Amino acid sequence: MIGLLQRVSAAHVEVDGVTIGAIGQGLLVLVGVQKGDDETRAERLLQRLLSYRVFADDNGRMNLSLRNIRDGGLLLVPQFTLAADTRKGTRASFTSAAPPAQGEHLYDLLVQRARAEHCEVASGRFGADMQVHLINDGPVTFWIET
Repeated sequence: MIGLLQRVSAAHVEVDGVTIGAIGQGLLVLVGVQKGDDETRAERLLQRLLSYRVFADDNGRMNLSLRNIRDGGLLLVPQFTLAADTRKGTRASFTSAAPPAQGEHLYDLLVQRARAEHCEVASGRFGADMQVHLINDGPVTFWIET
């Protein structure tokens, strides 16, 4: 699984002009599911997202994670295009992306487990045409793959 993690001051996701998920300070994570991904990889991605140190400590160093900061939100947004192969040509290939049913199952599992472990979790909608709004803080962006 792939997580494109962005530290944000605020973020929200809309479907048909309606906000379906929003957070203040925290992490916006675009989530891609690839063929061969399973529940173990989803759990590993979640643990890395919650523990990844991207927030500043008292000395200004990125030593704190979502588990360490107060009131940090997690906004998960499905994005199958992260699994694209862009090495050749001028059009992406999606042969490495998981089939939609598998992708939706693993994304939903990730959201469910995140909500069980973290107090503020918001979500996009699998398969929907979404508009994602964010204020990238830093900017700080990391590609995490399990």
